[in-house]
Amino acid sequence: MSLRRLGFLTAALLTAATLTACSAEPVEADDPKPSPTGTTAPSGAPGGAPDKGGLALAEAIRKTPVAEEQRTGYERDSFKHWVDEDDDGCSTRQEVLLAEAVTAPEQGARCTLTGGSWLSYYDEVEVTDAKKLDIDHLVPLAEAWDSGAHDWTPERREAYANDLGPERSLVAVTAKTNRSKADRDPAAWMPPAESATCTYLVDWTAAKLRWNLSADETEQTALLELAKPCADSIVEYEPAS
Repeated sequence: MSLRRLGFLTAALLTAATLTACSAEPVEADDPKPSPTGTTAPSGAPGGAPDKGGLALAEAIRKTPVAEEQRTGYERDSFKHWVDEDDDGCSTRQEVLLAEAVTAPEQGARCTLTGGSWLSYYDEVEVTDAKKLDIDHLVPLAEAWDSGAHDWTPERREAYANDLGPERSLVAVTAKTNRSKADRDPAAWMPPAESATCTYLVDWTAAKLRWNLSADETEQTALLELAKPCADSIVEYEPAS
């Protein structure tokens, strides 16, 4: 079992224990949304480390910088992704599929995967064909651009798009839910499974804090409202280098 998979399974167990207040790609869709104007979001310099033991979800949401979004100049190709960073023959997409498999697939030449099974936590659907899964950037590439990544170097955007450090910055989910989500933030889209609510809010907030990405006022207001049933949820993150 890979270290990332072991970490993913451990994090899943810890998340299930703490989220008691909630109910017991080949291609990621990044459909355009209207481009707001005004204040430029801050750059992607790492933020401060979390308090020992993490932050309560509402506190973590309030810690996220607030700024208007900036869509000008966004192109999906600005984020080079699905690279093979460790030269082991498996791209980032395949690494996520291997890490999150409930039943491990067989790995062939060039990391071709056959068999296996996965659970898409957005909609609680079991998938037995990897081709039917999308790898979702928890905070979509377009949303990241809006929220600060427009000021990053190409190298930092590549690091963001292939971030295998946290367990759920990238997640394997059904193509249907990923493409329904597109580039929308939680003010406009949430996973259809009620059981996913608190986990998704924790993951979204952790990703924003990890990369020092901002939230607009509408997003922050929605996050705080949605987080009310998740009083016991804890956000832990490590600032990206």
